[in-house]
Amino acid sequence: MVTGMMMKTVRVLVVDDEDEFRETLIKRLQSRSLTVAGAENGAVALKLLGEQDFDVVVLDIKMPQMDGLEFLEKLKGLNQDLGVILLTGHGSVESGMKGLGLGALEYLMKPVPVEELLDKIRSVFEEKTRKARLESQAH
Repeated sequence: MVTGMMMKTVRVLVVDDEDEFRETLIKRLQSRSLTVAGAENGAVALKLLGEQDFDVVVLDIKMPQMDGLEFLEKLKGLNQDLGVILLTGHGSVESGMKGLGLGALEYLMKPVPVEELLDKIRSVFEEKTRKARLESQAH
């Protein structure tokens, strides 16, 4: 179970072209004390990443214009230290494996129960925090 205090500082960006799904997910995550923003496509998400700091990106793979895998490639070029969780309703093992190879930390199928997603967000955030702590100790 995730506690509200533990999750309070996590900043999440939800990138999904399905408006109703994105807005519902944002509301559910906000109700659990996360700071959440949404983007309807990869271009808007990249703009938001240039303006705000996020810890975790929940990213749909299948989107028009720039799909989730293209977004991941662009994200690597920005050198952003983000934990990425891929979501798809049209999943294949191949696209999930490719996304993991591009740096995503988790791959989940829609519809994902919100508690399961919260557990993944927490574990990705903890891994990111642990890596940052190790890097700061090394310097």
